Amino acid sequence: MSLQGLSLRYQSAKSDRMRDAAIPLPAGVTQCRNISYGSYGDSSLLDVYCPDGTDAPLPTIVSIHGGGYVYGTKEVYRRYGMDMARRGFAFVNFNYRLAPKWKFPTPLADTNAVLQWVEKNAQRYHLDPDRIILVGDSAGAQLASQYAAIHTNPKYASLFALNLPNVRIRAVGLNCGMYDLAAQASGERKGIQLDYLGKALPANDPRLQVLDAITENYPPAYLVTSCHDFLRANAEPMYRFLEEKGVPCAWKCYGSESDETVGHVFHVNILLPDAVTCNDDAAAFFRKYV
Repeated sequence: MSLQGLSLRYQSAKSDRMRDAAIPLPAGVTQCRNISYGSYGDSSLLDVYCPDGTDAPLPTIVSIHGGGYVYGTKEVYRRYGMDMARRGFAFVNFNYRLAPKWKFPTPLADTNAVLQWVEKNAQRYHLDPDRIILVGDSAGAQLASQYAAIHTNPKYASLFALNLPNVRIRAVGLNCGMYDLAAQASGERKGIQLDYLGKALPANDPRLQVLDAITENYPPAYLVTSCHDFLRANAEPMYRFLEEKGVPCAWKCYGSESDETVGHVFHVNILLPDAVTCNDDAAAFFRKYV
């Protein structure tokens, strides 16, 4: 693993532990924990969160965690996921195989396997495969944006060895992400780019041309950033790009220049007032399409 990847793993794990130690688990939510969706041990586990008393299918958020492709687990998103479930959604929170051991496009295959699991187990867990909302942040936002392109563009999907499930992605939530994978693959690869993409993958591999694969059939998208998000510069251009494609979309930058607590993936810290507002806004956007 690159030094950048090792540093990200260490620093992110430390900050995530400190944040989550201060946040109680949200009340009023039923958890089904550590369900296997694949054959890769802990890397193939998921949770499902629903409001207490749920007895009918709910619009279903499927969340792809961030972490630069080299770090992260569903545990980091447990509180955020339960908090979103309190807003009237089922929430599927999953682990996937990480770089550098598992390289592109492994996380996309794992996301597909999760959605296959959702299709097969919808009735048991009050999920609605016809009302899927795909969300992700940071690297997870890139993966969510790419999987949505795969699922809505048959020509692009044919480049991947995936058996797509019979689900309908009604909307996507793209939080603090990077979206031009082709640009990341060009030039000298180092650090996390090398960890995830490796050396051998050609920069002109058509699977990397995510933006070229986005059509007017792409799901409605809500894009989030903040004043102190280090990936802030990606949000508005992606919004403008989707708007030009005719995709219903919205974007918002939260926080203020004077408040550095509202930074990258701030929405996961559900105690922050700006996170509450952001997650309310995202939920309202999703409800328009489910």
